[in-house]
Amino acid sequence: MSGARITVLLGGARAGKTSFAERLAGVGGEPVTYLATSPRIDGDLDLEARIARHRADRPATWSTVEEEIDLAGAIRAIDRGVIVIDCITTWVGNLMHHGHGEADVLACADDAVEASLARDGATIVVTNEVGLGIVPPSELGRAYRDALGRVNQRWVSASERALLIVAGRALPLHEPDELA
Repeated sequence: MSGARITVLLGGARAGKTSFAERLAGVGGEPVTYLATSPRIDGDLDLEARIARHRADRPATWSTVEEEIDLAGAIRAIDRGVIVIDCITTWVGNLMHHGHGEADVLACADDAVEASLARDGATIVVTNEVGLGIVPPSELGRAYRDALGRVNQRWVSASERALLIVAGRALPLHEPDELA
């Protein structure tokens, strides 16, 4: 999987995005770096268990980089191989939690996309589609949904391949104009 290629795996929670990303990353035998965006939250035992499960599921030969905010910087620091970013959904939430407005979130996303495109290796991006359900009842929830939707569009627009993962199955996403 060499070359500056981006693959985006988009879908709902527990749809199989991460396991598919991990299978894709391991196909070419290149070094893999797992770029985890989840923060550690004191006292959240469920989150700790999830992080431990994710680590146990990955091959011991893979590197792990944990970065909650500076995604572009983390991408630039990884000099070779495949990167699995898991996940954009959490990263956008982190930015908003730390006071970043939508314009800043989009600028950070553009920077991360550019960093991925500038690499020699492949980047596999995991993200959630949160805009298919009901309208969030809070202003913050709506702002988050809207920002994440726009961030996802930026990643998919830059990608070589984008797949919607539903119940462990993948559907390719096409440019709407290709289907007109």
